[in-house]
Amino acid sequence: METLHLRPLDPFCPAARALLDDADRYMAALYPAESNHLESPEALARPGVCFLGGYLAGELVACGAVKLMNDDGRYGEIKRVFIREGHRGRGFSRCLMEGLEEWLRKQGVHVARLETGIHQPEALGLYRQRGYTERQPFGRYRPDPLSVFMEKRLG
Repeated sequence: METLHLRPLDPFCPAARALLDDADRYMAALYPAESNHLESPEALARPGVCFLGGYLAGELVACGAVKLMNDDGRYGEIKRVFIREGHRGRGFSRCLMEGLEEWLRKQGVHVARLETGIHQPEALGLYRQRGYTERQPFGRYRPDPLSVFMEKRLG
């Protein structure tokens, strides 16, 4: 099995910008703008955000972020989990999620939350497999028929 190597990622580096652009196009094809809650590179560079890159043989093929939140209790919000086409279905998203959840534990945060869309069955399956359960909208989110809100208690 191939190993995805995780390391902190500068959201402004060209490889990260290209990957985020790919993610933006993918999400725009699935959902209208008002249902896309994408973090900008500026937001990913803020304090309290862990933005990880996933590298395979030195090539950036995946990314994911988590940001510390205190607007609805203390939790980490998972954002921008994306695997480049051609590298999906190989367990890389699980590796990213493990890295993000571990970072939260090291920060003393024991709840992870996320918002994803109804047109992403693979993502929904991954999150459910990792122990995330559906919940009501949290923080700044409002109900959206295209969104699924999920939460996991971290051990």
